[in-house]
Amino acid sequence: MSTLTALSRRAQAVAPFLAMDVMAAAGARERRGEGVVHMEVGQPSAPAPRAVIAAAQAALADGRIPYTEALGLPALRARIARHYAETYGVTVSPERVVVTTGSSAGFVLAFLALFDAGARIGVPRPGYPAYDGILRALDLIPQPLTLQAEDRYAPTSALVGAVHAAHPLSGLLVMSPANPSGTVIAPARLAELCATARGLGLAFISDEIYHGLSYGVPTATALQFDEGAVVINSFSKFYCMTGWRIGWMVVPEALVRPVERLAQNLYISAPYLSQVAALAAFDTLDEIVAIREGYARNRALLLDALPSLGFTDIHPVDGAFYLYADIARHTNDASAFCRRMLDEAGVAATPGLDFDPEEGGHHIRFSFAGSNTECAEAVARLKGWLRP
Repeated sequence: MSTLTALSRRAQAVAPFLAMDVMAAAGARERRGEGVVHMEVGQPSAPAPRAVIAAAQAALADGRIPYTEALGLPALRARIARHYAETYGVTVSPERVVVTTGSSAGFVLAFLALFDAGARIGVPRPGYPAYDGILRALDLIPQPLTLQAEDRYAPTSALVGAVHAAHPLSGLLVMSPANPSGTVIAPARLAELCATARGLGLAFISDEIYHGLSYGVPTATALQFDEGAVVINSFSKFYCMTGWRIGWMVVPEALVRPVERLAQNLYISAPYLSQVAALAAFDTLDEIVAIREGYARNRALLLDALPSLGFTDIHPVDGAFYLYADIARHTNDASAFCRRMLDEAGVAATPGLDFDPEEGGHHIRFSFAGSNTECAEAVARLKGWLRP
């Protein structure tokens, strides 16, 4: 019999990640032999590029899968630095690059290195739910930045200033392209946000894990406007390497050693096999661009079909592979709606409460990271379900 009597306050403060709960429910349905169209998690259905898999196989054949330096393989850090020069025209020293166990580890390292317990960090709402969970687990306070339609659901300097005046912040976290909406922060606005954070003395963290996935709009890295920004990215989304759990950070020189000490103690190093595979990912653009073109077709299909089914007031889908829609025409209980949609139509999607505990009850997020056939099947099932 267990002698456990209480959970830590930190553990109790962390809400469930609803997208993962939906995925578990969808998995249970599949184990019963019932079909599911997966639109609940941001996971590409395409496999990792062939060269990535070949690099991992070659490393396995060598037989020894060791630890690496805590900051990552020097060759991978150098290749990531080169990526910034090639893609954005920004010079980044390889010494400022930290290879992480997915972007999730990057956030943990950044928050621990930058903030003491009790610090308040501005985060967008709606926004990625794990921001709040990680911050609360570290005894930090997520301060919502409530996004507005008139601002294209992207944070503004005026919003940051107003929130900081009411609830003094220690840091600012932004994401572009955004989850759940896909909205891209325009380069000029990103430059303003960087300047605002500097002026207010706030640490600036830029989540750029969906870079490379945009549809006719430019994306900028915060490093173009502020070399003191902490940038977090990942091989998960653009390179279809979710389960490989490999990402990176670019940090100011003053943070390199503190982050290294934290990484040494918390993780030792990111997985060697995934690091070797990631090094090959940068040379697979032809394969990856073809996958992105598939996302663009899925995006067009859903934007054409879903409004007529009552999924309206869709946030600007500039990038990533999500569509965030108002479902007030159907319900104000998105969680119940998503349960019924899975049970009755076999379509899995995530309720908006995952991304906005206040207003998400009448929103839903669809991921269109699957195949065009899967997206078309989802539309057909929804038409049959909503128009019996």
